[in-house]
Amino acid sequence: MESIERFDPWGHVLIDYHKLFSVFGVEPMKNLLPKLEQLGPLHRLYRRGVVFAHRDFDKIVRALKNGEKVAVVTGFMPSGPFHFGHKMVADQVTYLQSLGAKPFIVIADAEAYAVRGLPRSKIIEYAKIYVANLIALGVDPERATFYMQTNYREPYYRLIQMASAKATLAEMTAIYGDLDPGKIMAVLTQVADILHPQLDDFGGYKHVVVPVGPDQDPHIRFTRDVADRLSGELGTRKPASTYHRLMRGIDGSGKMSSSRPESYISLNDPVDVAVRKLMNAYTGGRATAEEQRRLGGEPEKCAVYELYLYHLADDDLLKRVYNDCKAGRLLCGADKQIASKLLREFLEEHQKRFKEVYDTVEDYIKLPSF
Repeated sequence: MESIERFDPWGHVLIDYHKLFSVFGVEPMKNLLPKLEQLGPLHRLYRRGVVFAHRDFDKIVRALKNGEKVAVVTGFMPSGPFHFGHKMVADQVTYLQSLGAKPFIVIADAEAYAVRGLPRSKIIEYAKIYVANLIALGVDPERATFYMQTNYREPYYRLIQMASAKATLAEMTAIYGDLDPGKIMAVLTQVADILHPQLDDFGGYKHVVVPVGPDQDPHIRFTRDVADRLSGELGTRKPASTYHRLMRGIDGSGKMSSSRPESYISLNDPVDVAVRKLMNAYTGGRATAEEQRRLGGEPEKCAVYELYLYHLADDDLLKRVYNDCKAGRLLCGADKQIASKLLREFLEEHQKRFKEVYDTVEDYIKLPSF
């Protein structure tokens, strides 16, 4: 297990989640769930402990309960296909939108160009695919703001410049490690992504929450510091954040990531291709069927079980799969057959919705000319 004394937002790490509480001072989400449930039924990701920690989310819950304006900010780097790890974030956004929050969704094309080195034409192609997937997954585009980092409004760029005056290179290096000019710009741009909904030009949403994986916590901590330093001039407040577990790659190595094709199932994969990937996925099975019947499986290590947990299974099926696996009654081949059927049903329906909305994407996001 890697140390989390310094996260790398651009890397591929598995994290000792327990250290988040002691090292970086986040709060356990489970203590807040009774208050969140007062706003409506809990989403499965909260109920099942996938969203497991927060900073200041209690203030967001209180603001939603009081009918105050709340923004949920999230970003997607269009550096590869839209996969189930992205869906986990989209599900949180649709849930918070259903509770009354306004989504601000950034397509981080500047970061994809500077950090991943993708050609602009490919980035713009992916941008349309990402927005279409988000709408197909349930984000209401009429009540959301979609934008690209290189093609937004003037006050946003002014905020980037002002943020650059509120930090030092030594401070950024201490948080992020080695930096090049592209990463420095990416960090400062993300500060504007998170804070700009608070400006009057964008609606004056003083309550902002950002759902992230723990690997993105450097951005949250840095942005909270900059928000404090800009508060006198712009009235910015520290953003809140929630933390979800990183979804394991289906190859069993690292997190699911667009930059590692072997790690993901895309929501736009041909259905037969997606099912084939699942059938070859890493599991928590034992070396032999006899050993698994005797000792039981290890669903905690299983990429297929994570697909159930995060996306595919209702509560009854999830419990049954877990118990049967642990008891050795369910072997990996049969388990994958169950998951494959659910995956096929989900993708067929999702891809139908995707096709219906794809041609409407440019109604909701302004694409850059280059």
